[in-house]
Amino acid sequence: MVALFIRHPGRVSPPPGRESRNTPPRVLAGRTAPLAGALICRRPRCDTPSTHSFAADRALRYASCERLCPVHGRADDRVVPVGSATEVEIRWVESTWQRRITRVRRLTGGWTSTMLGLTGHDGEQAVLRLVTKEPWRRHAAGLLSREAAVQRQLQRSSIPVPRSIALDLSGETAGAPAHLMSWLPGRLCLTSAADGILEAMAQVLVSIHQFAPGQDRPRQYQSWAAPGKRVMPPWAQRRQLWHQAFELLEQPVPAYAGTFLHRDFHPGNLLWSHGRISGVVDWVETSWGPATLDVAHAATYLAMLHGIEAGARFTNAYRRRVDGRHDEDEFRYWNVMDIVGYLPDPAKVVQPWRDSGLDISDDLARSRLEQRLEHVLRAH
Repeated sequence: MVALFIRHPGRVSPPPGRESRNTPPRVLAGRTAPLAGALICRRPRCDTPSTHSFAADRALRYASCERLCPVHGRADDRVVPVGSATEVEIRWVESTWQRRITRVRRLTGGWTSTMLGLTGHDGEQAVLRLVTKEPWRRHAAGLLSREAAVQRQLQRSSIPVPRSIALDLSGETAGAPAHLMSWLPGRLCLTSAADGILEAMAQVLVSIHQFAPGQDRPRQYQSWAAPGKRVMPPWAQRRQLWHQAFELLEQPVPAYAGTFLHRDFHPGNLLWSHGRISGVVDWVETSWGPATLDVAHAATYLAMLHGIEAGARFTNAYRRRVDGRHDEDEFRYWNVMDIVGYLPDPAKVVQPWRDSGLDISDDLARSRLEQRLEHVLRAH
């Protein structure tokens, strides 16, 4: 077992015994050298990004993270001992990755899976997704095989995605259904909805929608607003809005042009490095469906984080990059479908935000979700 140490919030000095490793990684021909020591005691800067450079430079540059996202990161402040992962999981990773694991970190942001950051004896890093929570564990084989297939597909694109390394779909060897994938540099950026951030998000989403999968088209999208979700939430302040939403979803599904969808696109699945999007992660829900569904999901997430204006500005940033024309009834339908998908309570996605240091109460998230519903229903 490796030694356990705790990095206190705000600490910038290296842990005891690692002072000599406190150097930024060398950047060679656009690639980043092993990150082992540097990640312990440095934070990547998260500046307001340029709008067209999300894939231009994936190298991780280090500086104090003081300007835009001072408190957020992929890993929490604890670097936990290898013993925090089960021996079965470690044994499976070491046998497939051909490296001895020296460090394990809990990664923040996910609530459907357990996500671990791993460091090998040679300093190389990887991410392990363990599907340990129900009901997702029952569907783990489909989720993980889809994620791995999409990652392989997107390696031929400019979209920065992890590379699939190994799978255990049943969990028979790893102890739980598992997907081992490459590590991407960067940190979450949840505290700002600056124009540059929204523009960069819109640009990368357009690129995702432009990806042509050929014959390997992903499955048809699934609605997250099934009839069982269409129940009046007990916290509703404007019940008539929800009645309107449920009635709208009883209408026939609008015609749409199929598009390659991420299907869970939002700030919690984007990594930022040096002011650019350095990674788009969590591809387990990738689907084929209406582009507006991806736009709506990101807009709703942004609205709960920062208010309905942020969601509207993101939607406009996306529209400016496509033809700009849209059918209001179609727009309303897909956005309402996304909003209802958060029922019975958006609090389920808020707790990870609080774990990351954001001060957003359950009631505030509920109020903002209802405000967004009103905005969408009243849109002209």
